[in-house]
Amino acid sequence: MRVVFHLLRVAGIVVLCIVACFAQQSKEQNQQTSDQNQGIPDAPSAVQPPPVPVPPPDTKPSKTPTRIEPVPENQAPPGETSNENAAPGTPPPFKVTTMPADESAPAPEAQQEIYKIVTNVNQVIVPVTVKDDSGRMVEGLLAKDFSVYENGKKENLNFFTSDPFALSAAVVIDLNMADVALQKVNKTYSALQGAFSQYDEISVFAYGTTVARVSDFTAVGNSLTAVLADLSTRRGDNNGPPVTGGPLGPQGPTVNDVPVDSPTTPVITPPRTAKVLNDAILMAAMDLSKRDKTRRKVIFVISDGREMRSQASYQDVLKVLLSNNIMVYGIAVEGAAIPLYGKLERLHLPRQGYNDILPKYANATGGEVFNEFSRNSIENVYAQVLGDARNQYTLGYVTRATPSSAYHQIEVRVANHGPSCRTSLRPCVDVVAKDGYYPLPVSR
Repeated sequence: MRVVFHLLRVAGIVVLCIVACFAQQSKEQNQQTSDQNQGIPDAPSAVQPPPVPVPPPDTKPSKTPTRIEPVPENQAPPGETSNENAAPGTPPPFKVTTMPADESAPAPEAQQEIYKIVTNVNQVIVPVTVKDDSGRMVEGLLAKDFSVYENGKKENLNFFTSDPFALSAAVVIDLNMADVALQKVNKTYSALQGAFSQYDEISVFAYGTTVARVSDFTAVGNSLTAVLADLSTRRGDNNGPPVTGGPLGPQGPTVNDVPVDSPTTPVITPPRTAKVLNDAILMAAMDLSKRDKTRRKVIFVISDGREMRSQASYQDVLKVLLSNNIMVYGIAVEGAAIPLYGKLERLHLPRQGYNDILPKYANATGGEVFNEFSRNSIENVYAQVLGDARNQYTLGYVTRATPSSAYHQIEVRVANHGPSCRTSLRPCVDVVAKDGYYPLPVSR
């Protein structure tokens, strides 16, 4: 009986342990479920790996983008005073808008442009030299003293200045002049260099039967001095026609006009001379067309003025000059400097070239040609020519001429200039300006 009671006691204890185990397991499962709902991860278990922890929710207040409502017209923004109490004459605040993030996206239909107005506007610049009866430049003129006419129609000036300009100058030297003339010019190069300022840029070209660029654009300095020193050693023509016969000819000794070493008389062809003045001016003009537009562009020719057998024609070269606002100045030396002889040389003879090309370039572009014979007069005219080019009046107006090859004539008039000018208080003046221009597109 005591044994049975002992067994029942043991069985009861076992049952209580089993019940306690089931209760503990149920409690742990409930606790795990509660922890998962609260975001607390389970402790590591030897049976399975721990699950991926879930980040706790952010307890900080979220920064929700605030939409800024547009301010209605005639209403001040919040926190600011209204414009009704502002001082008289104070402009209302501007509405500032920002660019969209994607600038390539098309604008809304309401903001798209309805139409565009396209106009061709060309600015015409006209340098003008005004001199009195004695050849001195007239100073103190104002914009109201000038009138510009294009194809007979008066234009409204929108630009005027009398300030000096820095020069981009191309010096073109004729090496096929008579040697006596070239040696006279060679001794004046130091005066030529001294006539330029430190703000100018100079290039040098030499021509005869061909054209050569002796130096690119450079300022006054040692490099220009070296170039001119080298040119001063050049020699000109032999001052006479080529010898093709006689005892000094190239055919050698003869007996009864028959060469000693040959049974037949050789045919001697004299060398074909050329004076490519047009080609030289064209090369200089093409280089000047690439220089800064804020500079005054000048071609300065030292020559006897003869033109013969150039590839380029006068009309083609003139079109390049007038399209790029380039003026041509010249010093005519030796025979071209003698007044009577110069007039006779302008008579064109077949196969003998032209002798009036240089004055035609100067007259058409607003430059001048100075006929100088002696060395001192050549040196003196250097400063005069470059001073005139630098200190011209500069006029400007807008034309609606479209780019084309049509020539537009220009006439510049100055007050008290004409047949009745001698009756006025101001003396008569001589106006020098280009005759016209070609509205060609600017080369790039």
